[in-house]
Amino acid sequence: MKLTVVGGGSTYTPELIDGIAGRRTSLAVDEIVLVDPDEHRLGIVGPFSQRLLAHAGHPAKVRTTTSLEDGVAGASAVLLQLRVGGQQARASDETFPHVCGCVGQETTGAGGLAKALRTVPVVLDIADRVRALAGPDTWIVNFTNPVGIVTRALLQEGHKAIGLCNVAITFQRWTSALLGVEPSTVELEHVGLNHLTWERGVRVNGVDRLPELLADHAEGLAEHIGVDSALMRRLNMVPSYYLNYFYNHDAVVQKQLKEPSRAEVVAAVEKELLDIYADPSVVTKPEQLGQRGGAYYSEAAVQLVHALTGGAGAERHVVNVQNNGTLPFLPDDAVIEVSSTVDHTGGTPLPVRPVEPTISGLIAHVTAYEHLALEAALHGGRDRVANALLAHPLIGQHAKADRLADELIAQNRDLLPWAKGA
Repeated sequence: MKLTVVGGGSTYTPELIDGIAGRRTSLAVDEIVLVDPDEHRLGIVGPFSQRLLAHAGHPAKVRTTTSLEDGVAGASAVLLQLRVGGQQARASDETFPHVCGCVGQETTGAGGLAKALRTVPVVLDIADRVRALAGPDTWIVNFTNPVGIVTRALLQEGHKAIGLCNVAITFQRWTSALLGVEPSTVELEHVGLNHLTWERGVRVNGVDRLPELLADHAEGLAEHIGVDSALMRRLNMVPSYYLNYFYNHDAVVQKQLKEPSRAEVVAAVEKELLDIYADPSVVTKPEQLGQRGGAYYSEAAVQLVHALTGGAGAERHVVNVQNNGTLPFLPDDAVIEVSSTVDHTGGTPLPVRPVEPTISGLIAHVTAYEHLALEAALHGGRDRVANALLAHPLIGQHAKADRLADELIAQNRDLLPWAKGA
């Protein structure tokens, strides 16, 4: 099997390679191609990835290329992990919303919209070329944020795509440790949209252990997530840590104004990681990679590719897929993040019990925003950008939406073809 990673020069990539090395008996990968326009990064990440595999005794060969055409031809699956505009654009996403007192974040709010506007056209161009070069049966696994909007764009254009996030598998690992059980025995009742999800059940061998977690471990979970333990108990569910931007918006903004942006922190970590990767004596994943984010990314990605390529029959995964009636209060073409049955035909959402009004309204609200965000990403235009911002629950006031639209366009003019003359 040939696996292609677009954005393969990322410092994330060795995390993925480490996961492949650990599953050499079940995922029959013999070639991994890292595609990236940055030759310098490829020249570091590629050889380090090969050393990781060799040290683990995995026979796969790593190849690097700046040519998408060269990289995807003959691939069984293509993994997308792009950052259009790099850390510089991310730094902008995390700071320009502050002019209106709004949270600065790369996947939600005005910053998330900016990332979507930059990313969707690039991803769709890549996907068209993948379909032409590798064939319509090649799976596109999207890890590129904002995952829900990007995956919706891919599916809307008829691509064989599925979205992946590491939030669910991270929570599975946390809770399995708290409960003293094997992670494979934990099944989550995970519901919502990408980066807007809640755990409404944590089943171990069919028994829901969520009441126990909320009774005995809510404070520990709150420390990880940033959401108050009393709120979790009142909701009778555990929100993902991205809900902190909604439930504690004003406090988060005040904290952001006083601290370095996450982009600055990540840039420093990336520099350190690249120095480590460049050392030919390093043959195992460094501890510093854990500071980069994306915990358990490798496990989630490798398990998903294994299921999609027919390696193990049907498996249960939390993925981003079309709604198709699963949540009846959303359009069928909305992309939701839920537990699904995954096999070589793709992901089919498992049934979801009726969603509580305490969260269904917010899910519907953000879904409407994502629809408008995709319209703006596909067709451009200042008014479409402003309308998407107006529909976002973290903005919602027309004066703020208008000002943020102008700031967003000014910050991203060189990366948005339609905005260059605006």
